[in-house]
Amino acid sequence: MQISTEKTERGTDWLTLGGLRPTRQRVALAALLVGDGRNRHVTAESLFAAAENAGEAVSLATVYNTLRAFCEAGIVQEITVDGSKSYFDTRMDDHPHFYWEDTAELTDAPADQLKISRIPDLPEGAEISKVDVVIRLRRV
Repeated sequence: MQISTEKTERGTDWLTLGGLRPTRQRVALAALLVGDGRNRHVTAESLFAAAENAGEAVSLATVYNTLRAFCEAGIVQEITVDGSKSYFDTRMDDHPHFYWEDTAELTDAPADQLKISRIPDLPEGAEISKVDVVIRLRRV
């Protein structure tokens, strides 16, 4: 399954928004991430598998390095679960997540339903840069 021209163009435009040079591998991975215009949560491993399925020759190390570059460019955000499992989210606004323990899937939670009424006092000389909310779920 080859990546369409439309998805490739959308991926290239997305890289340009982040100020990244559109190398062949970056364009291919960007097309897989945002080529259909939808936001998604991926792991490096799932993006690597999608690239392989699309016939793209990229190594897992390249996928990791590219996702790091996307994070540094501000076009992807990293969500860490359990301190070791990282998901990469193409939706960049502040929003909470559901983590489904039985399937290891990360999905968006409705941001308009989240209310944080109190945050602990901050240490002197500190400011909040971001609050990540991951709500862990298991099916009953």
